[in-house]
Amino acid sequence: MKTLLSYWPVTARALAAIVGGYLVTYCFTAALARLLPLDRFDATIVASLASFVIYLAFILWIFATHSLPRVAASLLAAIPLTLIGFWPQLLETLG
Repeated sequence: MKTLLSYWPVTARALAAIVGGYLVTYCFTAALARLLPLDRFDATIVASLASFVIYLAFILWIFATHSLPRVAASLLAAIPLTLIGFWPQLLETLG
C-alpha cells in the first residue's frame, strides 16, 4: 500500500502545471500584448490566441522534465514577464 507521501512528486507537478502554468501564461500574455507592434486590440487578440499554445507547452514541459527543482526554477520565468507586461500599471499605482 502506497502512502500519501509517495504521490508527492506527481501532486507537486500537477500543482505546478495548473497554477504555475496559469501564472506564467498570464504574464506571458500581458508581456506579448505589450511588446507586439500592433494596435492595442489586435495585440491583445494575438497574445490571447498564443496563450493557449504556451499553456499547453508549459504543462507538457513540466511533466516531461526530470527534476522538480528545474520545474520550480521555470516558474521564476514569470518575474521578468510580469515586469514587462505590468510595468506601466505598477508605475501608475505607485506614483
